[in-house]
Amino acid sequence: MSKTEFNPVHIVGSGLAGSEAAYFLAERGIPVILHEMRPLVNTEAHKTDRCAELVCSNSFKSKSPQSAPGMLKAEMTRMGSLILRSAAGATVPGGEALAVDRDLFAEAVTSAVKSHPLITFVPGEVTQPPVDSVTLLATGPLTSDALSGWLAQWQESVVNKARIARPRQIYTGSDERTYVPMAQRS
Repeated sequence: MSKTEFNPVHIVGSGLAGSEAAYFLAERGIPVILHEMRPLVNTEAHKTDRCAELVCSNSFKSKSPQSAPGMLKAEMTRMGSLILRSAAGATVPGGEALAVDRDLFAEAVTSAVKSHPLITFVPGEVTQPPVDSVTLLATGPLTSDALSGWLAQWQESVVNKARIARPRQIYTGSDERTYVPMAQRS
C-alpha cells in the first residue's frame, strides 16, 4: 500500500494534541479528517475559532534541556513538531520558559493545519466517533457534553464487565450555567 492509499484518520479536536497529531500524520502521507466543534459550538474558555488556542497560559514551561519539559521539547523538535515550530515563531520574553504570543501562535498552527493538502478540516460537533475508521479523540477537558455522554455510555457497555446498557443521556437544559466557586458549594 503506497502512502496515498491510506484510509483517512479522523481526529476530533484541533487543540494542541489534535493539531500536532494531524500534522504529524499528514507529513507522513496519511490523510487526516480533523473535526473541530468551534465556532459552531463554543466553550466558555475559548475566544476564537483557531486551532491550538491557548486558554490558560501562554507558557510551555522550561526550555532547559536538563528539565523534563525541556527534554520533551528537544525530542518533539527532532520529530518535526508543528506546535514547537509555531511556538518558536511566536515567542515573547519568558525567562527560562518558552512563552508565546497566543494569537500569533494559534494563527501559525491554524494556517499550517488548514493549508496542508492531506488535512481536511471539518467544522462541527462530533457526538460519537465515525464508524469503521481509525479515530483519535483529542478533545481534552473541554469535551462537549454530547461526546462525553457517548464516552460514558461506551465505557459502560464495552469496557466494564457489567455491560450496563442504558439510554444515552444528553444534557438538554439551558446553555447558560451559573458558576459557583468550590468554597461556596454545599
